[in-house]
Amino acid sequence: MAISYQDIRTERQWKAATGVSAKQFTHLTKLFGEAYEDLFGESISERRQNSSQDAQFESYADLLFFGLYSIKSGLTYDLIALSFNLSPSNAHANQATVLTVLQAALEKGGWMPKRAYTTDEEFIEDWGKEAAIMVDATEQKRQRPGNQEDQKAAYSGKKKPTRSK
Repeated sequence: MAISYQDIRTERQWKAATGVSAKQFTHLTKLFGEAYEDLFGESISERRQNSSQDAQFESYADLLFFGLYSIKSGLTYDLIALSFNLSPSNAHANQATVLTVLQAALEKGGWMPKRAYTTDEEFIEDWGKEAAIMVDATEQKRQRPGNQEDQKAAYSGKKKPTRSK
């Protein structure tokens, strides 16, 4: 591997490369490993042995560092692949794996924010103590529905591309 978490020396480098401190990375690596085994039913080393493909990442820390670095840097798959000595398709597949496992790890650690509420009371229970809440209500472009009734329900009144209300 061209880039490794073992080469990072300072907290500033940790934050710049991954968005977390060395201590947070160590704690997250433990949760990441547990979530990985829960999702795949085997450890990363067992999965490497049972795979016909050459796996690039030998440990949970290696795979987690790859994922955090790729998310934090915002590089294209071609550049991530170059940085970690992978093919672009392998970089894409590994990033998808990391995102799945990372979400499970963050949920396991209680760090994943809740995304949906079924009742007002449930929302107030989680957010009632906050002085202010900012909501990102940016319109998102989406495919125009084929059904006429669905088109009416989704129409925003603008003559430009169809957006979600």
